[in-house]
Amino acid sequence: MLEYLDSKQVSIRTRRAFLGRVGGGFGRLALLDLLAREAVSGELTAPSPLNECPPHHPATARSVISLFMNGGPSHIDLFDPKPELTRQDGRRLPRSETPEVFFGAPGPLMASPFRFAKHGQSGRWVSELMPKTAEVVDDLAFIHSMRADSNNHAPALFQMNTGQARPGHPSLGAWTTYGLGSPNRNLPGFVVLCDPVGGPIGGSPNWGSGYLPAAFSATPFRPIGEPILDLNPSPNESTERQTARRDLLRSINQDHLQARPEQPDLAARIESYELAFRMQGEAPEAVDLSRESAETKRLYGLENPVSASYGRRLLIARRLVERGVRFVQIYSGGGAFEDNWDAHYDLVKNHKKRCAETDGPVAALIIDLKRRGLLDQTLVLWGGEFGRMPVSQARLGRDHNPHGFTCWMAGGGVKPGVSIGRTDDFGLKAVENPVHIHDWHATILHLLGIDHTRLTYADEGRAKRLTDVSGRVLQELLQSPT
Repeated sequence: MLEYLDSKQVSIRTRRAFLGRVGGGFGRLALLDLLAREAVSGELTAPSPLNECPPHHPATARSVISLFMNGGPSHIDLFDPKPELTRQDGRRLPRSETPEVFFGAPGPLMASPFRFAKHGQSGRWVSELMPKTAEVVDDLAFIHSMRADSNNHAPALFQMNTGQARPGHPSLGAWTTYGLGSPNRNLPGFVVLCDPVGGPIGGSPNWGSGYLPAAFSATPFRPIGEPILDLNPSPNESTERQTARRDLLRSINQDHLQARPEQPDLAARIESYELAFRMQGEAPEAVDLSRESAETKRLYGLENPVSASYGRRLLIARRLVERGVRFVQIYSGGGAFEDNWDAHYDLVKNHKKRCAETDGPVAALIIDLKRRGLLDQTLVLWGGEFGRMPVSQARLGRDHNPHGFTCWMAGGGVKPGVSIGRTDDFGLKAVENPVHIHDWHATILHLLGIDHTRLTYADEGRAKRLTDVSGRVLQELLQSPT
């Protein structure tokens, strides 16, 4: 053990700390030169972790809007009609064929209570619950054979968001900003907007950074009222005084960080202070919907009390990606059961409510992005953590189904109007071209210009990645397969 006192009288009691401080001195000479140049320009005194990085290959998408239907929407009642299920409505399956359900005691087969029709030139089936989505169906690419590994909400949510069915892993949005950075340094790279009734089961680990540096975690925007609390300074504080306080805090923080270069959380905290200061100029304008035309507000359903909340969040999402935010995730539904898509007890009531809230705004987002020339570079995702069972629960509801369900993509290099995969005649299991969540994530990253096998981070002695040790890019969904 060594005892050494530097010029600041900081005690170093280990050989590792001594060597780290001495060896780090050479790097700090270069750093000090960079800091001096940046101080002249008034910018950050250290490179931002969200600075843009080059992709692995040419990207077709620059940003992502993830529409997360929290609770598990029923594919067989929205996008995947099953005539055989209708024919055998009320029949009890033999014990050997009865699926395992989350709550136990599965009921008989239950036909969809909703009518379906083909729409668009692509002839895709869409339920009567989604008439507006039906109008843009030719812009969507459906996956009817999604698979997850858990029939429990929290693990399934974690897996859909992070690739792993347990908390503590980086989310898709965190991996995206880690790999690419963010084009706009005055706004967060990753934003999440939850439902006013609450967030998803599992909470913030669904959009956290896990073992990645904390700077890549999402910034939650409030779904009602002011999206960002405490952003602006006190009206009694002048700009000059605030700038002086910020410069002093920056200097103190940098001195602290330079003595502890191995602490990424500290660097992230400093970046969050700097980002908050920069956001004062740009964030209020980005979320100010009064700047939108009356026609746009009507398009998103802001005049309809049923769809206004969700429409407002989608309109904010469009404004954010328009200004360079890399990843925006919006949740429909929060909490459990009737507060989200978790239709255990009354499927008709539940899905009518959820679709009335979301159908118009979702279609509006596709239309609005397209007419602004943003859809080609914005990847839109739609889906939940799993689907619903073909058998009934509590006579009128459906239980969780991770074995086969539907998600869709649009824009960002996705081939419009196509559909891949198929579930069996009852909609229970994926039987043709099954698509695991790792495949879903690999394809999303590919469209963003990222090779999912090369986007890694060293943790616990191994190079970890979003797709773990599997995942394939769904070439059949790409406009230009590579």
